[in-house]
Amino acid sequence: MYYDEFLASESARVEYWDFKLETWEVYRQARPNAAHESIAALERAGKVTAVVTQNIDGLHRRAGTSPDLLVELHGTDLLVECQSCHATSDPEPHLARFRETRQPPNCTCGGLLKPATISFGQSLRRTDLERATAAAARADLVLALGSTLSVYPAASIPLLAAGRGTPYIIVNRGETEHDGHPAVTLRLEGDVTAIVPPAVEAALA
Repeated sequence: MYYDEFLASESARVEYWDFKLETWEVYRQARPNAAHESIAALERAGKVTAVVTQNIDGLHRRAGTSPDLLVELHGTDLLVECQSCHATSDPEPHLARFRETRQPPNCTCGGLLKPATISFGQSLRRTDLERATAAAARADLVLALGSTLSVYPAASIPLLAAGRGTPYIIVNRGETEHDGHPAVTLRLEGDVTAIVPPAVEAALA
């Protein structure tokens, strides 16, 4: 659904919240995998500048990645955000109320509430892009994990770091749009949950 439709039409908002209600149980029960846990372990060891993700599942949060280091470029389904005052809150009570009333929820300020994900036609948050760009300027190693690197501007972030000579490693099962790029230092083919954990364990040993 396009963002403008959500803002303009109550029936569109009902449809949107219906979809989120259907998928919430999946998101609520989802748990981090071994790669998420390994990234959190690197952070605890003081070796992470930032974790920049396009995923909206909130699994990096659940694995223990600090909100100060986490940049969720496409938002998260683990929060609801007011489109007017931008306050955030837990989705559970809003979904429960919608289930009972069939009325799209509003904020106490009167603004429209929406899961804190980026919809089609909705701009990425400028502060998130700035944080990701700043991290790329500081990093001494950049990893792209489990991504086809086909969605921009997110896919441009590792290239910003690699463009100044920072080593750039890609781990993915299947082709990526950065395969063969001269800035890529190492390309590993395979499942991140099989490759990343033993590499991190060896690095921290």
